[in-house]
Amino acid sequence: MSAAAPDLASCVGHTPLIRLGRLSAELGCEILGKAEFLNPGGSIKDRAALAMLEAAERSGDLRPGGRIVEGTAGNTGAALALYGRPRGYACRFFVPESICAAKTDLLLALGAEVRRVPDRPCGHPENFQEMAKRDAAGDPAAWWVNQFDNLANHEAHYRGTAPEIWRQTGGRLDAVFAAVGSGGTLAGLSRFFSERDLPVRVVCADPHGAAMWSWFTRGHLDDVIGDSVAEGIGQCRVTANVARARVAGAERIPDAEAVEVLHRLRDEEGVFVGLSAAINVAAALRDARERGPGRTLVAILCDGGARYAATIHDPRWLAARGLPLPRR
Repeated sequence: MSAAAPDLASCVGHTPLIRLGRLSAELGCEILGKAEFLNPGGSIKDRAALAMLEAAERSGDLRPGGRIVEGTAGNTGAALALYGRPRGYACRFFVPESICAAKTDLLLALGAEVRRVPDRPCGHPENFQEMAKRDAAGDPAAWWVNQFDNLANHEAHYRGTAPEIWRQTGGRLDAVFAAVGSGGTLAGLSRFFSERDLPVRVVCADPHGAAMWSWFTRGHLDDVIGDSVAEGIGQCRVTANVARARVAGAERIPDAEAVEVLHRLRDEEGVFVGLSAAINVAAALRDARERGPGRTLVAILCDGGARYAATIHDPRWLAARGLPLPRR
């Protein structure tokens, strides 16, 4: 039994890089996907959730028998429940009513209490994060995770995701592409490479309707256009994690472009992921076309596609929204 993992939490991270063979051959670059959907909880949020949980235990913010409270679009909540409930913590999550039912069902299946709330913008008193904050403030045993401004979030990627990618590419790495939800991934990656003066560009991939493209390219949050069906990404404010990001650029990806990439990943590469992963790959493909061949590019594959079987992987759902249909 010496080869057995001591527990599930020890299996977080160390995800493989997957070569996207057809896309690589087409563009003359090594296009690689960091397979974060292979974390035990099915997404990159396993890393941040576990890091924030353990930091709260060390600080005493989360005490034995306590309650974890958070606003989540699904993946962070799933990871908090997966690693928190076996430690004896109850979980209460506030989720926007627009998230897909599969994510809500997953939270319930993991033993969490789920409160669906109307979609409200950042700063609105009924925004899911604001409601979680107020709920925790009224319970002495509660810990509000605050993933957006909790700096243990980006530390998980600074200490884990970034050095893994650097080792896995043998130091032959030109750029990494990551979208912004809370900002932890982008901040942790960029901090790691910039502090070591490594020649790696970290690029923000942003959906329409979000403000991070505007922030990183214009220095303000005002240039916001369109909307997106992407879940869990698309930040409208500079979080404490985002404020630590030092990116080399940003790409704004429309849903139609991302959905085309999503279909190609599934049908040509056998990689079944969510739309945020496709947005990251789409940004890498743009970069490959614009800057030319011979480079190594890594896109973060944030989560798997099973949670979106009834939405972005359903032709009827796509057709109803005027989005590209898969080629059969």
